[in-house]
Amino acid sequence: MSLPLPEKPRGKPLDGLRVVEFTHMVMGPTCGLVLADLGAEVIKVEPIEGDRTRHLLGAGAGFFPMFNRGKRSIAIDLRHPDGAAVARRLALSADVVAENFKPGTLARYGLDYAALAAGNERLIYVSCKGFLPGPYEHRTALDEVVQMMGGLAYMTGRPGDPLRAGSSVNDIMGGMFGAIGALGALIQRGITGRGQEVQSALFENNVFLVGQHMMQYAITGEPAAPMPERISAWGVYDVFTVKDGEQIFLAAVSDGQWRTFCDALGLGDLRDDPRHATNNDRVRARATLLPILRQRLAGRGAAELAAVFEREGLPFAPIRRPEELYDDPHLQATGGLDEVTLTDGARAGQTARATLLPLTMDGERIGVGHGLARAGQHTDAVLAAVGYGADEIAALRAARAVA
Repeated sequence: MSLPLPEKPRGKPLDGLRVVEFTHMVMGPTCGLVLADLGAEVIKVEPIEGDRTRHLLGAGAGFFPMFNRGKRSIAIDLRHPDGAAVARRLALSADVVAENFKPGTLARYGLDYAALAAGNERLIYVSCKGFLPGPYEHRTALDEVVQMMGGLAYMTGRPGDPLRAGSSVNDIMGGMFGAIGALGALIQRGITGRGQEVQSALFENNVFLVGQHMMQYAITGEPAAPMPERISAWGVYDVFTVKDGEQIFLAAVSDGQWRTFCDALGLGDLRDDPRHATNNDRVRARATLLPILRQRLAGRGAAELAAVFEREGLPFAPIRRPEELYDDPHLQATGGLDEVTLTDGARAGQTARATLLPLTMDGERIGVGHGLARAGQHTDAVLAAVGYGADEIAALRAARAVA
């Protein structure tokens, strides 16, 4: 006789876990964002004046609201001895501490792993850095820096024109790997009872991203060409400019897809040409095949081609800008966006839709949780939770150790 299945768990998988983060910009906050969206109580320690990322302009305007939702905020002056003591007490109450400052910065305040682990052997400490320990570890790293030195900008740009990827790919993925390491360490702590230090890094993340190109060279002996000049693995795998100057990405990555492609578009002569019989044949014939395809598709509309490819199950993609994704019917239907109330700048108090973690759990998307906090919004509540009385909190605030 089989046992009844347990009831579905209520809440989120990391409910009850406390994370304290000393982070700024993108990489460290991304680590905390993942853990917060999965249900952890994430307490963001900000300077008295607030995280300066809150007020960035231009390409940085979306950093804070994107990567800091779902967190509580406490404002502490770490340079004040009483502030540093508050931060240490808070960090010692945590399951996970996450940080992304330069090596040695937090050690000045007794907030490094060695100091904290001496007081809490179960602590998991996630350091998100520019480089893992080694010759480069004290260099100042940015996403663009490691893209340039790690081969990604070379692969993205045209020959002689290295170009960074159009998103903070290393910052975001580096933070994600930090969160993955934290989850692994939590599982191990459940077995051993002991925490550990986890490190992730921008440069090593970037090397992981270009690892396929390194392996290509190891196997073939031929250096990988920048993506605009690459020798494609597929005969048809390109952006086509069509009617009215619109663009659409079209692909046929198998022999079956090639036959369907030709039949759907009335290209029977190309399908039957022995020079195009297999994918590798088509790769070798790309120099002649693609101009023919471009000429024959030039008079067809992007929407018309999309409808054909949708119907036939062929790979295609409209070329969209990020702002156009707010109107994407799939994101709207699947709940891929959720509202957050902005806390800073000219739009403070207004709402914006934020993108969610790209996964479901038990068939549901994971929402934004508590939204965005004002700088220091939860100072009193957090201090009370770690044992400070009202008079002590008032004294700390009067001394400008906290805000």
